[in-house]
Amino acid sequence: MKWMLWFLLLSSSLWAEPRMRAREAGVVVGRMLPGPLNAITDVPGVRVGQASLSSGEGRLIPGRGPVRTGVTAVLAGADPWAFRYPASAFVLNGNGEISSLAYLQDIGWLESPILLTNTLNLGKVSDACVAWMIEKHPEIGISDDVPIPVVCECDDSYLNDIQGRHVGQKEVFAALESASTGPVAEGSVGAGTGMICYEYKGGIGTSSRQAGEYRVGVLVNANHGSRQELRINGYDPALQAADFQRRTEGSIILVVATDAPLNTSQLSRLARRAAMGLARSGSSAHHGSGDLVVAFSTANARPRVESGILNVRALADQALDPLYQGTVEAAEEAILNALCAAETAVGRDGHQVEAMPLQILRGQPSAR
Repeated sequence: MKWMLWFLLLSSSLWAEPRMRAREAGVVVGRMLPGPLNAITDVPGVRVGQASLSSGEGRLIPGRGPVRTGVTAVLAGADPWAFRYPASAFVLNGNGEISSLAYLQDIGWLESPILLTNTLNLGKVSDACVAWMIEKHPEIGISDDVPIPVVCECDDSYLNDIQGRHVGQKEVFAALESASTGPVAEGSVGAGTGMICYEYKGGIGTSSRQAGEYRVGVLVNANHGSRQELRINGYDPALQAADFQRRTEGSIILVVATDAPLNTSQLSRLARRAAMGLARSGSSAHHGSGDLVVAFSTANARPRVESGILNVRALADQALDPLYQGTVEAAEEAILNALCAAETAVGRDGHQVEAMPLQILRGQPSAR
């Protein structure tokens, strides 16, 4: 019997479909060229770090597990408190949350890391981010101002013991301290560990575009959509409905970064274009979905405390079209990359979510 089990395990590992990014599988989204890494970290200075939690199996014991969750950190620069970056946000559908949303939309500065996690962990992750920033800047709240961390959430409760709020200070510090400018892990990693996209396993995905002399990159935490909505480069693969039904309709967080000198108004417009990339992947932004975008520019980084008249550069509005197109294409491809990278997962109560079969990508049109 043990030999039979060993044979079955070996056979499944030998026949398991290797995961790869959309371009490696033959799908080229759009017409613009990606950056060297085809990731948000192609934007100079942008860093990404992640911490994943995956433990336990079987029946859900609230507060104990099984655990399938994590946290993903996006930093505009090495020290997100010493400098502030022009930023904005866009709410396509509001059944979700970004802490500091009012500050982003009204004041228009990014003054903290951007953290992605699950819905019930938002408060703990925000608290841990504050602790990390105080450790770096001990005068916060004493002789210095106070931060409002940007924390974005999606619901991973179909696979994860979400009541347990297992992401704590240790995981947040690990994600922030490991943040780097290199390649970004995708799929079931960090905040994407327990996420579901178009009823396949989803999670973290990223892509970038070269827009003239500037770059634009997008990172997503994809946890949205029904299988029958999915479109691959405009093509309908005519997929059957999944054999499971989760309680919520899911959500998606999109983070857009660019090194183009943009003001807050222009970044608001750029954020809205990310929603067009989401729509190209098939989403209709269901009522129960939180579809939220944060956008920032690494150009025009300013010391946090200033006075008097500021001289800030910004592109002419007429020059924004390549950035708009790049954002749409990168958002669409980032979602596909999340689907392509994620592996089949089994979570609490034996809930299983399949990886998207990569063969459905083969033979599809490479561009519109």
